[in-house]
Amino acid sequence: MLHISELPDARAARNPEGPCIEDDHGQLDNQDFLVRVRNAAAALRGHGIGAGNVVAVILPNRLELVVIMFAAWRLGAAVTPVNPGLTDAEARHQIEDSGATVVIAEGAHALGTLDLAALAEPSGAGRDTPAASAPAPDSLALIIYTSGTTGRPKGVMLDHANVAAMCRMIIDGLGLDESDHSLLVLPLFHVNGIVVSVLSPLLAGGRATVAGRFSASTFFASVERVRPTYFSAVPAIYAMLVALPAEVRPDTSSLRRVICGAAPMPAELIARFEDRFGVPVVEGYGLSEGTCASTLNPPGGPRKPGTVGLPLPGQTVAVMDGEGNLLDDGSAGEVVVRGPNVMRGYLGLPDETARTVVDGWLHTGDVGRFDADGYLVLVDRIKDLIIRGGENIYPKEIENVLHSHPAVLEAAVVGAADPVLGEVPVAHVVPLPGAEVTADELIEHCRGSLARVKVPVTVSLTDALPRNPVGKIDKRRLRA
Repeated sequence: MLHISELPDARAARNPEGPCIEDDHGQLDNQDFLVRVRNAAAALRGHGIGAGNVVAVILPNRLELVVIMFAAWRLGAAVTPVNPGLTDAEARHQIEDSGATVVIAEGAHALGTLDLAALAEPSGAGRDTPAASAPAPDSLALIIYTSGTTGRPKGVMLDHANVAAMCRMIIDGLGLDESDHSLLVLPLFHVNGIVVSVLSPLLAGGRATVAGRFSASTFFASVERVRPTYFSAVPAIYAMLVALPAEVRPDTSSLRRVICGAAPMPAELIARFEDRFGVPVVEGYGLSEGTCASTLNPPGGPRKPGTVGLPLPGQTVAVMDGEGNLLDDGSAGEVVVRGPNVMRGYLGLPDETARTVVDGWLHTGDVGRFDADGYLVLVDRIKDLIIRGGENIYPKEIENVLHSHPAVLEAAVVGAADPVLGEVPVAHVVPLPGAEVTADELIEHCRGSLARVKVPVTVSLTDALPRNPVGKIDKRRLRA
């Protein structure tokens, strides 16, 4: 398989005028893309960047971010993409923790950065543009910082072998080819956006369009204009699209499938999206520590809403009890993953790495079980478990019941402190636009399907749920 650092050269040689990547500001064919990557690599080398260095990039979703990534890889350097929405203190933590040699941002920045414009200079006649080289498989490609729900964000080290293996699994799992065109709506500081929506379609011979900031009201206009074959999003985005006014009936005929990851998508939400927009939702599961995805509902079927699909070929996904024994009887335990996609470790955190990757198994912190057909069903996060008077309660079970109510768009359940029982479940619910429902009705709805100890003691109706930068519901803020 072609080394990813050589991809710009290979695409330009094969089809110089073929479309490659575009964003809201412009578009590049394969030859343009190669020229931009070469120029950026020359500029980076002029600033002392070489093998083993780290380049930090603080940019919104722009095609320049992709150019810089390939330019750094061309020099044997790694990239750490920084969320442009971070405070200076948060960004400084990532830049210093990653050991970045240079920071690239747009315009002046308080952190003392290299202006993006310095990388976009046209190539002079004698400009020394580095030739493509293939970094060693075990050299660092990306340092992705986790969203930090349990303290300071940690740098997930992904090498070129991780990225190559993951892209091959995504291309095979989704059946991507040169006719595919992805529309990127997720942030490029997250591994899903990088791997599923940019690297995989480009490696498959297809193309990518980088969308700017997501807006539900303008999103389908972009779909109609760009005509992508797929996009990858999180449940929150699908919930916003389902909540659009009934008169919004877009042309979705270019879409072959859409992908959902980052958090489990309720089966009811999948059905609402598919019924309304006529596009199949392919749900998958994975985490940054596994380079992106570990399971996928096969696009060719059967797809099973309520599950996150089958293990991707090339990976082993299993369920383990607290003593480290693998469970194969359909019972629930911690989901563990093994394969060439498992990270090298957390940067500078050997103890944390040793706790997370044990005997080659990546411990995900998720509780799951396999159904009779081998599809993975996620039960919940281990840390989200609520213990009420000694009884274990998984919030996702309650959330699934709430989602089955026709007036519910989104639901999140967390534990609240109780002086007698220790913890009790409380629910936060976003109703569908225009739907009329009361907290008492929803509690009564839960009583019809849940044991008494699992019924939420309160239901709070709200317009929106708090989210982390990747779009997952931020349960830590809900608990607070």
